[in-house]
Amino acid sequence: MSENENIFKSCELLSPAGSPETLKTALYFGADAVYIGGSFMQMRADIAGFSDEELSNAVELVHSKGKKLYVATNCFAQNDEISKLRDYAKFLSFSGVDGVIVSDLGVLAVMKEAAAELPVHISTQANIQNYKTAEVYYNFGAKRVVLGREMTLEQIAALREMTPKELEIECFVHGAMCMSYSGRCLISSFLTGKSGNRGDCTQPCRWMYNIVEEKRPGQHFTVIEDNGSSAILSSHDLNCIEFLDQIALAGVTSFKIEGRMKSPYYVATVTNAYRQRMDGTASIESLKSELECASHRPYSSGFYFGDLKYDHSNDGLYRQSCKFTGIVLEDEGNGSFKVEMRNRFSVGDTLEILSPHSSGQSFKVESIIDKDGNSRETAHIPREALSIRSDTQLHEGDILRKRIG
Repeated sequence: MSENENIFKSCELLSPAGSPETLKTALYFGADAVYIGGSFMQMRADIAGFSDEELSNAVELVHSKGKKLYVATNCFAQNDEISKLRDYAKFLSFSGVDGVIVSDLGVLAVMKEAAAELPVHISTQANIQNYKTAEVYYNFGAKRVVLGREMTLEQIAALREMTPKELEIECFVHGAMCMSYSGRCLISSFLTGKSGNRGDCTQPCRWMYNIVEEKRPGQHFTVIEDNGSSAILSSHDLNCIEFLDQIALAGVTSFKIEGRMKSPYYVATVTNAYRQRMDGTASIESLKSELECASHRPYSSGFYFGDLKYDHSNDGLYRQSCKFTGIVLEDEGNGSFKVEMRNRFSVGDTLEILSPHSSGQSFKVESIIDKDGNSRETAHIPREALSIRSDTQLHEGDILRKRIG
């Protein structure tokens, strides 16, 4: 066993999914576990929540592959939601989910009362920053704690040393970081009446702002940072690919990727990169380049090495070096493959293959045939199923992309 495998042998790669399609993608690209939102109290927009039927189907699919499924129920509960939680907890337990993620002490209590056997994970929203808080949650019945993003590697290692070994520790390793403490943000509530703590964040920390002096209404003064940008509230994205081993050595056993609102392409790209890092099948430099292919703001190492450091290059805009063009649906034989189009591509384009079976492969599109057998020069209808030819073997679930920068 290599040194790399030794470090990560007991670690879990945990990916997000906001739809059944993204769930399948996360599993295909190497997630050990997936976390989703259900039909009640999940802290993302309703579009990212699984219906009860979808959730039951998701459990069956995940377990059939020997993986785990966790369900976020991490809104802060209101009075009229407590009674509903009891039935929901029983449903989740009956469905066989492997854990439920909660933020609220009352929700934790209700979950354990209604379904004592249901494993409970404490969300990063609970702001766990020290060993005593983690210990208290463990004594209340928590199986796992998701630590606050503000903790350093040194602090995490100390917490691990001073808590029961049976208590699992999970940390975020990639994705968006909220402006406010452990993501408990009030800006959206104040500006739009939609609360991030209730799953309705309008992301005002991504907006551009001007200053208006009280006695000079209508006179707007632009706020500008060092490089001429003005997204002063927009945080960098977290990227731990270079020092993932240090996080493991600090005692973290679950590496969490942020992004239940992200596309299947994003989840595939990031999950695949971290899977390769854990398996030792690609160099760190190549994986750093790979993570540039998915949409992101400037990257940062977060607080793992102390105070958050960034270079004032954050203009609030997302960037990516590749565009998601399609997903492989079927091998039709003789070098022909059925592909579902996601973004425009044309005959003559070079498409890269994102696949857990190989890396760094690409091919030139020689032909595009629609369902009626007609030749096309361009694929331009979203989600249309088309046949293309490739000399390189493609597999169902592989993602095709085109380099744009």
